[in-house]
Amino acid sequence: MIRTTLTALAVAALATAAPVFADRGPTQAETKAIVAKLAAAGFKSWNKIEYDPDGPKWKVDDARMLGGKTYDLQLDAKTYDIVRKDGD
Repeated sequence: MIRTTLTALAVAALATAAPVFADRGPTQAETKAIVAKLAAAGFKSWNKIEYDPDGPKWKVDDARMLGGKTYDLQLDAKTYDIVRKDGD
């Protein structure tokens, strides 16, 4: 009985803690810094920016260069420098 209760409590704790580890969007200050880095690198638009705590890194989906090429990017979590660029 006690073991079943402890297991149920552990499962409930993990279920409520899961969103803490989920990807999230940038704050207003983070957005400003990321946009500045992307613009300086020649990007004009993008679809989604998410923070991946497992990296830790920022992921930018479908970032479009001024010339029209599209890339998925990974940015350093602290400096926002582009550390990976995969062409679509």
